[in-house]
Amino acid sequence: MTAHTDSLLPSEGTTAEPRLINGPKQLLAASVGNAVEWFDWYIYSILAIYFSTQFFPADADSSLVPLLGTMAVFAVGFFARPLGGLLIGYLADRFGRKRILVLTVLGMGVGSLMIAFSPTYAQIGVFAPLILVIARLLQGLSAGGEYAASSAFLVESAPTGKRGFYSSFFYISATAANLLAIGIAALLTNLLPADDMRSWGWRVPFVIGAVAALIALWVRSHAAETLHEDQLASAAHARGDAERIRLFSFLRHHPKSVFFVFGMTASSAIVFYIWTGFLPTYANIAVGFDVKQGLTASLISLTWFLLLQPVMGALSDRFGRKPFLIAFGVFFTVATVPLLGALNDSFLSFLAVQLLGLTFIAAATSIVQAVFSELFPRKMRSAGIGFPYAVSVALFGGTAPYVATWMASQGNIGAFAWYVAGISLVSLIIMCFVPETHKKELD
Repeated sequence: MTAHTDSLLPSEGTTAEPRLINGPKQLLAASVGNAVEWFDWYIYSILAIYFSTQFFPADADSSLVPLLGTMAVFAVGFFARPLGGLLIGYLADRFGRKRILVLTVLGMGVGSLMIAFSPTYAQIGVFAPLILVIARLLQGLSAGGEYAASSAFLVESAPTGKRGFYSSFFYISATAANLLAIGIAALLTNLLPADDMRSWGWRVPFVIGAVAALIALWVRSHAAETLHEDQLASAAHARGDAERIRLFSFLRHHPKSVFFVFGMTASSAIVFYIWTGFLPTYANIAVGFDVKQGLTASLISLTWFLLLQPVMGALSDRFGRKPFLIAFGVFFTVATVPLLGALNDSFLSFLAVQLLGLTFIAAATSIVQAVFSELFPRKMRSAGIGFPYAVSVALFGGTAPYVATWMASQGNIGAFAWYVAGISLVSLIIMCFVPETHKKELD
């Protein structure tokens, strides 16, 4: 097999050479596409406070009504991710990772383009939020499939003893995308008056994301397949067998692994989306913190977070995965309430809270792709990871901004910290039972 093999079903009797799938080209293909996916995803939550009134009419009784509507649509995108994780993950297990990764980045780009050029509520009424919902559903499907296929692709591309290090590139690229999204948002908000940001400035990053998707398509088309040709041929043969792999085979054969993925994801998803995207808005709602300062602080904090990923990933290859998972779980069970309670309207307060939280989030994000991949056999890996992960993210991560905003509208924003701490405790208990997998051989 060459690095330019495109066929979905190669002929039997051929075998992929592992040396062709271990290297910078694989990391680049995964990282560039993943960065585009998550840039489009993050920019929505970062700029929601500016474009919410473009899609939802203001309410005389509460200025939070448009933002609540926009955050509800944000959650809708998350609830499309389980379907993407299931269907696209299944296709990645059946036909290979490469073609599916091209498909996911294309879907995300189209969704971003729809948002960029959508008319406003003042122009077309209820059809404006409807277009927004459709675009977010498409992006949700793509994001769910991206996580499923990209996780398997990265770990299967890793040389022996470096799966944790390779796994870290998922969040290296995701964090780089978040930094780019924040940087562009910070630049626009400093260059443009607030009225211009609300009227048209927010559209610019979505156009950038759509254009970047075209570049990612080209890069991924030159990647090597990690589901080897002989395995693809066997999968094709299995399709005529009564015991062939079906849509929910991973659930039937590996229910414990599915439960582990779901449980570990619950806390990591909710704290990740709060600390990396929603924290400036949360601080603004809770203590009147300036969102512009929050964007600047986030650039510093996320740069630190990005640098931690490969370090912790490599350390997990040497010392194991569980010490990092347990440290993460203990910290957010104990520290969430005092951390969020320590926020005030000062820049240094916000920066300290974000830096400390992201340090411990990195302990989990740097290795979860490796942990999840090591729990499943290759023929069920993408769907086995993608579906339970996406369900958990939808239930806990996707709803977090909405829950926090709703609690604020009820005058009880402090209760949100206890909600996060409770979920972290449950995940910690589950993490204690996850087997150590860093020395396990992939099939």
